Amino acid sequence: MSPRVEAGTTLPALALPPVSRTTLALFAGASGDTNPIHVDLDVARSAGLDDVFAHGMLSMAYLGRLLTGWVPGSRLRSWRVRFTAITPVLSSPRCEGVVTAVDDGVATVELSVRLEDGTTTLRGTALVALP
Repeated sequence: MSPRVEAGTTLPALALPPVSRTTLALFAGASGDTNPIHVDLDVARSAGLDDVFAHGMLSMAYLGRLLTGWVPGSRLRSWRVRFTAITPVLSSPRCEGVVTAVDDGVATVELSVRLEDGTTTLRGTALVALP
């Protein structure tokens, strides 16, 4: 029997290893987002940054892993996010979620991605059908 899901239920957090340059290069190729600001240090510095940073969609993909680690993907009804800060290369994202409401068998889950220094880089909401 599955544990009861109610407002306040916390999803098991997903702690990720530091975002490496290799990860950024592989994600660029896999996603088709080849913007050089994510992989080329000279381009990042010419834009006034200290270094390259992760694709926003990489953080969203990590949130997808959080959600599908909790429920099968077939139960995900909707999902939206807002990017709030960049994820620097070598930072370690942590994905978190908490159920804020359950209505007619659908859980509303507030999502976030945070860095080790407490910076929130992404906030979102998902609607998940419960069994």
